[in-house]
Amino acid sequence: MTSVQKTPRFALIGAAGYIAPRHMRAINEIGGDLVTAYDVNDSVGIIDSHFPDARFFVEFERFDRHIDKLHRRGDQIDYVGICSPNYLHDAHSRFAMRCGADAICEKPLVLNPWNIDGLAEMERETGKRVYSILQLRLHPAIIALKQKVDAEPDKIHDVDLSYITSRGQWYHTSWKGDVSKSGGIATNIGVHFFDMLGHLFGKNIQSVVHLRDDNRAAGYLEFERARVRWFLSVDRNDLPEQVKGKQPTYRSITIDGDEIEFSGGFTDLHTQSYQQILAGNGFGLDDARPSIEMVSAIRNADIKPSSGEQHSFTQDYLK
Repeated sequence: MTSVQKTPRFALIGAAGYIAPRHMRAINEIGGDLVTAYDVNDSVGIIDSHFPDARFFVEFERFDRHIDKLHRRGDQIDYVGICSPNYLHDAHSRFAMRCGADAICEKPLVLNPWNIDGLAEMERETGKRVYSILQLRLHPAIIALKQKVDAEPDKIHDVDLSYITSRGQWYHTSWKGDVSKSGGIATNIGVHFFDMLGHLFGKNIQSVVHLRDDNRAAGYLEFERARVRWFLSVDRNDLPEQVKGKQPTYRSITIDGDEIEFSGGFTDLHTQSYQQILAGNGFGLDDARPSIEMVSAIRNADIKPSSGEQHSFTQDYLK
């Protein structure tokens, strides 16, 4: 007798956000069903492209009540996708587990390392899991690079990381411009890069911050197998001259003088992330912890502009 495969049932928190459509697409492509969604904003017409029958709420209390009713009649949610502002990820992951569901949370998983300890305790209490979207680990170029790095375990690599993504004035007015809510530049736009660096080069053993303001952050990191100079910015004026006026984003990682190109290949990484989670291979709390420790340290570190190796882009700001 052939068993019938159960369609995984999803809820989504933060359905009106920038990243939510990638989660909706992933749920659709893995054959899941988005049963219900929530956001304080109601600009969620994208749902019609994937799940027009999904119930939608703009009040968390009514969303909570609906999920509870589903649970009580045996139609409980299997997974809660979390695309809410960064500072709410911890609370929404806890909510998912209290509802009897696993959480699938966007980066950063939480803002502080001790939040991970609390989530781990709740995992033990509920038997549920919290998964983090660490999609760069699934990128073909990064997979190939890791194989190359692992083949030379004793080599210390020299790395320059540059990421500039132009943001307008709205950025600073939104929750993303509030450090207490976003975690600041290094956390909000950089955490997945720091996760990638740890994934490639091992344990972080030193961190120096050269620059940190509302628009940019820069510093020096040492890993077991790499020395990294990094620069992150949301100011379009920091774009290199060769790309100004041509593209709003500049992303570059140079390892031992060779640039690693991975601007493309991002379109289906959320779908792959969901596939891995459903197969039991998702990235959990222990996977996310090193990058959360790094960005928390960067956020709280004293600025030491003359300590450690500097990224070339920081020179104009350190004079």
